[in-house]
Amino acid sequence: MKFRRLLLASQCVVGAGCSVGPNFRRPTTPDDPGYTREPMKETVDAGGIGQHYVEGGVISANWWKMLRCPALDAIVNEALARSNPHIEGAVATLRQSQDSLRAGYGVFFPQLDMHAGASRQLYNPAPGTLPSSTFNLFTLSGTVSYAIDIWGGSRRQVEVLGAAVEAQQYALAGVYVMLSSNVVDAVIAQAAYRDEIEATKATAVLLREQIRIAIAQEAGGTVAYSNVLSLQSQLASIEATLPPLEQKIDQASNLLAVLSGTTPFSWRHTPVSLADLQLPQDLPLSIPSQLVRQRPDVLIAEAKLRAANATIGIATAAMLPSLTLSAGYGVNSPSIGDLLSPAALFWNLAAGLTQPMFHGGTLYYQRQAAIDARDAAAADYRETVLSAFGQVADTLRGLGHDADALRAQTDAVTAAEKALNLLHANYQAGIATYLQVLVADDQYLQTRMGYTQAIAQRLQDTVALYVALGGGWWNSPVMSSG
Repeated sequence: MKFRRLLLASQCVVGAGCSVGPNFRRPTTPDDPGYTREPMKETVDAGGIGQHYVEGGVISANWWKMLRCPALDAIVNEALARSNPHIEGAVATLRQSQDSLRAGYGVFFPQLDMHAGASRQLYNPAPGTLPSSTFNLFTLSGTVSYAIDIWGGSRRQVEVLGAAVEAQQYALAGVYVMLSSNVVDAVIAQAAYRDEIEATKATAVLLREQIRIAIAQEAGGTVAYSNVLSLQSQLASIEATLPPLEQKIDQASNLLAVLSGTTPFSWRHTPVSLADLQLPQDLPLSIPSQLVRQRPDVLIAEAKLRAANATIGIATAAMLPSLTLSAGYGVNSPSIGDLLSPAALFWNLAAGLTQPMFHGGTLYYQRQAAIDARDAAAADYRETVLSAFGQVADTLRGLGHDADALRAQTDAVTAAEKALNLLHANYQAGIATYLQVLVADDQYLQTRMGYTQAIAQRLQDTVALYVALGGGWWNSPVMSSG
């Protein structure tokens, strides 16, 4: 057994390619054939607009162009400009990790240092021997040292730095995906608020007409004045909902300014309405085995797992012997003019072998801690993968429900509009009560609001699907150029 250990150690030293600790193996991916038990089918709303899934379809890096809105394209492009502080910070952090990796490669090369010194010294020999003397000493020397990476601890350290670069690359991709999706979501929300304001104002116009009729009827003695007051009260209540909606529009506008890397005062954009946004009918759907190779959060978790795995090798190498070679060459002399003389020459060669013996369990438990950290990173990776699959499943099911909800809201708006027109005519003719009109007004407004929210929800869930599938960053020329 001892002979086999010595043979293994000698192979490591000679080959200079042995690294202690476990080698990283990419985790296995879920082998589920789909994201949900129920087969995904085409979703069609009341307007005949359907969405169907293209399995294995290409996810464009500019997926928001599927909404076919030039104004939206301009807003997103401005947000993704390199001057955006969100992107600048991610790019700078990536460069930092890349420079740290380049610095880490230095451990594979001999370390060469030069030294020049000048000193003036007083020498006092033992009493009664020689008189004291003062002299100068000039030194010029160079040293070279090289720590042989017998057990691959340095290679594992570089592996950790390389994993950090990978993590930052995927983090930058995640910034692009989340920034673009947040911008699109904010534009959709702002457009929905505008439509809700228009619906509220249209209802207010109807109420004012009804109030005019009620005043005329009250003057003719056919209705009580309380009818007029009730209608005026409802008008005031409806108009009171306008400032909060306008505030939401302002907040969305301010959010878009911040996401675009500018101040709300300086930011300008073309208003977008829900009618400007076209729902994409073909939705790409990555197969489950591809998902873990596309989502930035999963890839970041994998890079962290790779780093944690390599840390075990670093901790293991710290428990084993280390070998360092060094050499020095130089000259010293009391006079600068004599530095080049043969008598001023000195040199040295050295080799040092260090074997940790007793550290109170520190090295052992440092390795155990590295193993524990690897296990925790593996659990984080699995949790991230499960969360990714859950998000895709939620989005797919949500899109199906969105189509059903929009179909129901379309029918509700149509019915409420017909009822309102009929009651408005009956009220003007004096055969409908003001209470019936109030109920019809409220139902019409609520259905209009629900219809607008259903459209916005379907658009935002479509955006969520692109994001859940990774956002197509790997097809972006910006990301491929680093």
